[in-house]
Amino acid sequence: MRWFLAAVFLLLVALVFQFGLLAYAMYVLVALLVSSRLLARRWIEGLSATRECNRLSAEIGESVAVVVTVKNSGALPVPWVMLEDLLPRAALVQRPPRLRVTGRRLAIVMLGGRGRKAVMYQLHFEMRGYYQVGPCVLESGDLFGLHRRYRVATDPHFVLVYPKVVPLVGFDIASRRPIGEVRMSHRLYEDPTRISGVRLYEAGDALNRVHWRATARTGVLHSKVYEPSCIVGATVLLDFHTASYAARHEPVRSELAVTTAASLANAVYQMGQQIGLVTNGRDAADRIRQEGWEHDFRTRKSARQSASMTETSDRLRPVVVPTRRGAEQLQRILETLARVELTDGLSFAQLAIEAASRLPADATVIAVLGDVSIETAWALGNLRRRGFAVTAVVVMFDEYEASESLGRLMSEGIDARLVTSEASLAVACQLQLVR
Repeated sequence: MRWFLAAVFLLLVALVFQFGLLAYAMYVLVALLVSSRLLARRWIEGLSATRECNRLSAEIGESVAVVVTVKNSGALPVPWVMLEDLLPRAALVQRPPRLRVTGRRLAIVMLGGRGRKAVMYQLHFEMRGYYQVGPCVLESGDLFGLHRRYRVATDPHFVLVYPKVVPLVGFDIASRRPIGEVRMSHRLYEDPTRISGVRLYEAGDALNRVHWRATARTGVLHSKVYEPSCIVGATVLLDFHTASYAARHEPVRSELAVTTAASLANAVYQMGQQIGLVTNGRDAADRIRQEGWEHDFRTRKSARQSASMTETSDRLRPVVVPTRRGAEQLQRILETLARVELTDGLSFAQLAIEAASRLPADATVIAVLGDVSIETAWALGNLRRRGFAVTAVVVMFDEYEASESLGRLMSEGIDARLVTSEASLAVACQLQLVR
């Protein structure tokens, strides 16, 4: 616009003072500016793009192929188009990076009339997460670079990368290992698949308890007696508050905490027991649904910002996967753990208070912690005093901090395990570190 105003001003000056050569030059310059602007607008309006991903879910260490195709629907050739498929910057610059890119996701191409070009690259996922791929931003303009136009040509894709699951050694059914199980001292919960005997029918017995064979043989109504349920599953409480994970150990420690939660959930599920998850982290899918992303960008900078994640979150509502049995339950938990992000909203102590009413009394509470403050230890102790079987798994690298944290849990009577690596996680359930 400044060039156009300057040319018009010089043209007026030339006409007033009758500078014929200058006036002729300004006529040419104004015509060039107007035609360049019109052509740049026409070129960008005729451009469109599509993206294809060979899959939208992956495991850590796997790759996803992405193909971006840009098409010119107009009859006029487009001298140059710069296309860029945007990726979250934080995932690329983080050390170690969450994902790596091979191939070209940014290219400058020339398109003929009705022509098209394809750009292919691969994403290699080093950590679990919910990754936004795109949008694809197109930039074009006149040959002199005086006028540039931007366009967001595709909606983003979202790739879900599942957390790593470590097999746990020694995670079996025994009352001395309370992670995931509670030995019932009375017959409040019975297992209808395990019949321990037969007794005479009593008023109020349900019809499905009647033992029809014994009734037919004796001529008197008899009812089945079931064994008490000794394994009642677990609910994992994952602390994913930003303050619980020091920056010097990130993202390694928070990722190990997610791996710990996923491995515990898998172990309980493999035993055929109910399992659930409650965390104070934020769900990336909820964030995208609530915040969305902009479609109309005036500059490339604003388009880049759409592909980045919000740095802070004051979420005050926990993410909950209700404690249940079933083949799909573990899948729901792994998907939630893949999407969970650190938050600076709800603390773990507040989470424990908020989630207490959602926890089934017949399931062990397994707290996966990155830090054990006095408030955190008190909140877990309060759950234990309310009748819950509580176990804590502390993810820490510093021995001094770990001993202090385990001492706070011990003072509240909480069974605790220490995890310092994936190798220690595998045997964490074999022995109790604090009794």
